[in-house]
Amino acid sequence: MSTSGPRTLPPDARPSWRRRRLDRDHSLGLRLTLASAAAFLVLVPFSLLALLVLASSSPLHRWDATVTDALHGWALDRPGWTRFLIVWTDVLGPMPLRAAALVLVIWLVRRQARRLALWVATTMIVGGLLGPLLKLLVGRHRPDLLDPVARAAGFAFPSGHALNATLAAGVLVMVFLPYARQPVQRAALWGAALVLVVLTGFTRVALGVHWTSDVVGGWLLGAAVVAATTAAFTTWRHHVGLPSVRVTRDGVDPGEGGEPTRVG
Repeated sequence: MSTSGPRTLPPDARPSWRRRRLDRDHSLGLRLTLASAAAFLVLVPFSLLALLVLASSSPLHRWDATVTDALHGWALDRPGWTRFLIVWTDVLGPMPLRAAALVLVIWLVRRQARRLALWVATTMIVGGLLGPLLKLLVGRHRPDLLDPVARAAGFAFPSGHALNATLAAGVLVMVFLPYARQPVQRAALWGAALVLVVLTGFTRVALGVHWTSDVVGGWLLGAAVVAATTAAFTTWRHHVGLPSVRVTRDGVDPGEGGEPTRVG
């Protein structure tokens, strides 16, 4: 007569640590592992760039000065385009983007998408706090040009405009991917996010208020924040029993707000 009791897998039948990390259905499976690795891999070049800025690297300074002089000369020769760049950088600056994110949070809450609203708020707040803190810690001065076309106060690294544009672009894509059902819609959504990030960064250098490395630093930090909050949110979704999703296809929480959840 056999006795009943808890049955466990023999030691050699247990999945290895590596297989659990690459298991797409595990709480720390493939998608979470990739998201965490993305956050780390983006943060590494940002940290290296920050160290070069703090060390006043001569090659970095020469590269920054060369690009700034070239783009600033371009802006001086094209006053019409310069006015457009000023309008763009004002309309899509950090404060307007934060206000737009607040409107988005309210809209999501009204649609009962409270989890997604929390992710948006967390992403924008974390990035918004890190930017000014790092500016103070690094203490880098902005370009000092003889014939400036625009002025900005405060320290330079990382660029707050570039950082917040990257955060906003990440939020835009992750929230509205479930609504983009056709390939052309997805391409338009990713394209709009890319234009927001690249053109905003370009304006800061062309207007002579940031070095190129300030903008690159803002892009890298913003991407790291979006990747990190997405990884954390993916973990939380699994622990509360929600289906796993492919964030680059379905967004971070496609089941909220009346949208069907697409898993896979």
